[in-house]
Amino acid sequence: MRIVSLVPSATEMLFALGLGGDVVAVTHECDYPAAARQLPKVTRDVLPAGLSAREIDAAVKRRTLDGQSIYELDAQALRELAPDLIVTQALCSVCAVSYEDVRAIAAEIDTRPRVISLDPHTVGEVLGDARTLAEATDRRDAAARLVADAAARIDRVRVATRRARRPRVAALEWLDPPFCAGHWVPQMIDYAGGEDVLGLPGERSEERDWDQIAALSPDIVIVMPCGYDAEIAHREAEMHSEQLAAVGAGEVVAVDAAAYFSRPGPRIVDGLELLAHILHPELVSEPPTGARALTVDL
Repeated sequence: MRIVSLVPSATEMLFALGLGGDVVAVTHECDYPAAARQLPKVTRDVLPAGLSAREIDAAVKRRTLDGQSIYELDAQALRELAPDLIVTQALCSVCAVSYEDVRAIAAEIDTRPRVISLDPHTVGEVLGDARTLAEATDRRDAAARLVADAAARIDRVRVATRRARRPRVAALEWLDPPFCAGHWVPQMIDYAGGEDVLGLPGERSEERDWDQIAALSPDIVIVMPCGYDAEIAHREAEMHSEQLAAVGAGEVVAVDAAAYFSRPGPRIVDGLELLAHILHPELVSEPPTGARALTVDL
């Protein structure tokens, strides 16, 4: 089977199911696992390089209102690849090319590829996507193992933290302007033994203002700008240290959102374990290998 993945989380899920050898092209943002970086790219970023966080936010809002994506699809390359399956999403216009554009191009390809859209809102739906892909690719046993392993790890975290004090958590998906993290992240915070004071499980992320965040008196702020790694998140936090200090939280940490939070793929379980370590280091002593939380000095 020839598969094209048009969203990084789907690429991760396909490789986790043992389908890496069937993936013939990915997006320009598909950087995990390492083998995905070597595959042909069929998308590019429309936004110019070097924009600030506020400029990115303004550009995304403008293009979204105009019904435009921030990614451009190489339709000719996609046709020449002649895929049997295209995996995309319609959940977030910031995260992938337009779903309708993909469907329109797929209808013109001789192989008439099946188009699957993965649009999870919760942790359970993220794991459900493994089963969806497995049904389309005959990898049911691999999906069953992946889901069982993820469920066992989630249960271990919930059991470890169930009797602990629940710190009040503000998870910020963007800083300029501030956005609360939504969809599966509030659920991850709950499973990790915290209380999300900004977001609601399964709901979209929403713009907030700094006064609103301060009024909710969080104990900890977790900076997780969508698509950024921990180092860039830490730098963004330092650039907004005055606003973060005014929130009054006892601790501010920056994490790798691209790897563990903003992509609804297998590594959100690593993100859950990292959250549990941040919130309850006495109960969850070791974060997953490679996962870090960088303290922000205010």
